[in-house]
Amino acid sequence: MSRYERRPEIIESLTPEQHYVTQENGTERPWSGEYNTNKRAGIYVDIVSGEPLFASSDKYESGCGWPSFTKPLVTNHVVELPDHSLGMTRTEVRSAYGDSHLGHVFPDGPADRGGLRYCINSAALRFIPLEEMEAEGYGDLLPQVDG
Repeated sequence: MSRYERRPEIIESLTPEQHYVTQENGTERPWSGEYNTNKRAGIYVDIVSGEPLFASSDKYESGCGWPSFTKPLVTNHVVELPDHSLGMTRTEVRSAYGDSHLGHVFPDGPADRGGLRYCINSAALRFIPLEEMEAEGYGDLLPQVDG
């Protein structure tokens, strides 16, 4: 059984923007997110469930205005679904346990790193710095983070 789950008390404590993004499939304004320019070593987890989603070592500056990653940290924690909203076809990215809307994945990422760009809303994430990962229960992921 997983230690990650969607908990109503956490959903109730979200800020209006976090709720809009994660629960209403919203999008924060470009270049407005807390983690867009974050360069610290660590991991990004789902703000609702705490499940690890992305590592700082896979983050890169794509110029799109949202944090961008080349791949998920734990593949099973990221669900990709077809999204036909806004008159276009895209691939939505959601967390597996929290069922939070995270953003979208596009095939225009760095070719030498797999070619994908996971374009993720900061409002859907919580950043855990490398030096706090062990204390927060993510020590098993330390080898996957460049420090």
